[in-house]
Amino acid sequence: MASAAPMSSGGSVSGDSAAIAAMVADTLFMFEVREKPQLVERALLVGVYHHKGDQDEAASLLEELRELVGTLGIGIVDALLVRAPKPHAKYLMGTGKAQEVIEHGEELGCDCIIFDNQLSPAQQRAWERDAGVCVIDREEVILDIFNLRAQTKEARLQVELARMEYSLPRLARMWAHLDRQGGGGSGGTGGAARGEGEKQIEVDRRLARKRIDRVKAELAEVRRQRSTQRKEREKLPVPHGAIVGYTNAGKSTLLNHLTGADVFAHDQLFATLDTTTRRLDLPDGQTILLTDTVGFVRNLPHRLVEAFKATLEEAILADFLIHVLDASQPLVYEFYQTTLAVLEELGAQDKKMIVALNKIDLIDDPARLHELEIHFPGAVLMSVKTGQGIDGLTRKINEMVLDRVGRVRLRIPQSRADLVAVLHRDAKVLSQEYEGNEILAEALVSAQLRGQLSQYIEGGAPRQPEPWEIGRKPAAPGATGAKA
Repeated sequence: MASAAPMSSGGSVSGDSAAIAAMVADTLFMFEVREKPQLVERALLVGVYHHKGDQDEAASLLEELRELVGTLGIGIVDALLVRAPKPHAKYLMGTGKAQEVIEHGEELGCDCIIFDNQLSPAQQRAWERDAGVCVIDREEVILDIFNLRAQTKEARLQVELARMEYSLPRLARMWAHLDRQGGGGSGGTGGAARGEGEKQIEVDRRLARKRIDRVKAELAEVRRQRSTQRKEREKLPVPHGAIVGYTNAGKSTLLNHLTGADVFAHDQLFATLDTTTRRLDLPDGQTILLTDTVGFVRNLPHRLVEAFKATLEEAILADFLIHVLDASQPLVYEFYQTTLAVLEELGAQDKKMIVALNKIDLIDDPARLHELEIHFPGAVLMSVKTGQGIDGLTRKINEMVLDRVGRVRLRIPQSRADLVAVLHRDAKVLSQEYEGNEILAEALVSAQLRGQLSQYIEGGAPRQPEPWEIGRKPAAPGATGAKA
């Protein structure tokens, strides 16, 4: 659950410096030490905005924070929107309004204040000192959720790195002993004094930086392994697609539906943190690889984008993207822009993309559906839950990789039965017959496989498959073309 139990601000910690430092390193600083969920039952949410025109967006973000905090199982007693015309260095808002927030929290018996805004370490310390309760921000909430969801070694390392980098400048608020100094007297008569020595906080920070460097090295090794695996995968004549989109849009459910995978899918934010790749056989006989990726969110902390770049590399390296949107979400247009912004930061903004508007079964107003169709021309309207529109999505995927498929006629010696086996495994065989000691076959093959079979192809260059050969109906007489 959330890192929510307040730290003690007084007293001392027994044991020598090495023991204390080891304890800090082993517990990943404030997070695990503070993870006492039974002490956090009543949270007050606070969103600060500076201009009148930002009120609606601030209210929407505060509602999203409510969902994020709810994912951690923390009780919420109230949520406040506070306008501060000018940002204040100490509290993010004026002293008077800060006092009002503190008094309101005391009246409600809150044991935690959670800001939707990013707090500096100094602001966090000032709030905790004056409010007397734990104070955290949106970034720490997201980090805690990521910590709960991470399953693979890579994801756990990424979360650990992001949490340590977040907590490093906040070490001073953890322990009362951090201003203690080592060194001092000589311990004997006639010896020279050695000076004050190194403060305990300096020791802990040095150990923290060493741990960060070690995690970065481990993460680099994992990324090298992923790169090797990816190169092996790229040798295969298989197109690759990635499912991207806002968190809780239905990406994992879609992957499960299309491929029969068993990826964890639940109606909650950040249900997926680890990428999962599965094989999908298309109607034209092609096989593609489809990857589920971590969901995006507004105001995603930059350090998390950096920490999860190895995971999000699947979106960068994919041949095409399936951008899943929750069509029933009133903020669907904002969520669409958020995902595009993150893709641009990753350098994947120019990828071929299918927009899939999911959860249309939750929309009763035909005018709303018409509005979505106008705003997202060419998008697939679907519901993974009911299966509506899934065939249309599959056809769109087919079109994304159609240029990699051609129809060929092959004449293969029976002594090369291995090639026929490859044909049945990696292509769609339309017909097969025997003529003397040769096998005659017609098939839809990928460009890579076509090169492997080039010496057995009859009739020159392959042609594009007809629509009905990949599962589409032919155009009606007099029509200009079949509807995709």
